Amino acid sequence: MPIEIVPYVPEMIDAVRAFNTRMRDAGSHWGWYEDPHPDWVPKKPGQKTWREYWLAVEDKKDVRGAYALKPHEWWLRGEARLVTDWQGPVSEGAVSRQYNTLGLRLLRDMLKKHPLLYSWGHGGYNEPMVQMLRSLKWLLHDTPFILRVLKPARFLRLNKYLRNKDLNKLLFDIAAFTGLGTLGIHALHRAIEMRASPLPSLELFTRAEAEVVSTFGPWADELWEKAKHSYTAIACRDAATMNVLVPKNGWPAGIRLRVVKAGRTIGWVVVMDTNLAGDARFGDLRVGSVVDALAEPRDAAEVIGAAYRFLKERGSDLILSNQSHPEWIAGFEANGFFVLQNKRIFAVSPELAKVLDPFDVTKSGVFLTNMDGHGPHAL
Repeated sequence: MPIEIVPYVPEMIDAVRAFNTRMRDAGSHWGWYEDPHPDWVPKKPGQKTWREYWLAVEDKKDVRGAYALKPHEWWLRGEARLVTDWQGPVSEGAVSRQYNTLGLRLLRDMLKKHPLLYSWGHGGYNEPMVQMLRSLKWLLHDTPFILRVLKPARFLRLNKYLRNKDLNKLLFDIAAFTGLGTLGIHALHRAIEMRASPLPSLELFTRAEAEVVSTFGPWADELWEKAKHSYTAIACRDAATMNVLVPKNGWPAGIRLRVVKAGRTIGWVVVMDTNLAGDARFGDLRVGSVVDALAEPRDAAEVIGAAYRFLKERGSDLILSNQSHPEWIAGFEANGFFVLQNKRIFAVSPELAKVLDPFDVTKSGVFLTNMDGHGPHAL
């Protein structure tokens, strides 16, 4: 029976609901959005980024799979190019051998629409999708997860992911209640800070300050025009685009920070401060996150320091971030953050890899944050 890949229109909502029911009944946790209109970055005239949904429809009535695309204008090796992040694909191939090749067909359809395609995420090289990408000669590049614990006792008592065994719970409780965990974690962060920064403490010596702003204004355009030339590959972060990605109302609930030093704007950061409840990873912790930022690489450490102090003063239990650029990663280390290597995969299509070739050289100029993927989910 023929399967067509078509835009998601309101007339297909019931078919998507039926698809989700079949997936759930077959034991899969995967499904698709029941609203055909993206609540984050819907497409509007004049935007440099947007999201769009596509469905695989059999016999013009039954949904068998879906994917999302987020085209975004990038500054790529000195010129503006449209580069696209993808989400999914989700298909009944996960639960039925009848559709086990549909995922590959959906991926090829994405590449046909947008050859400069990438994704940033994945759970590891054992994932079927990652194995398929490797077989298709995609470039796969590892990037880290970055973390600083501000309140070790709460982190040890409430971190659900680490407390997954009774023995771990006992050890973490002992570390929390004796104070040994607090001393050890603070010492670790201090050692990282001292190793990364020639100064005794970046926190004590930086003059950069973060001020909350309601929107991105002309100052953000000026910063973008200056900073973009420091990067090989970076998504457009002008004021209009950032006001679309971080709207005044709606998701994500980002806090916009303009970072100023000696009266001069040196960067900005978007942070989140979330009180979680029963989260699979962080339990009931208050999680601060650096979900996006912009500055010239030489100013990264000071911009991160301003965001770190802001979240610390608000009462976050820990701060986390995903980053790709080496100077930004070093900037987090200069502020005492622990860098866990090889936790997120930047998957690059063959056509995009050609533009970035030789990647061993250009990778040092690739700038990615959570905003360059599907957004700061679960934060």
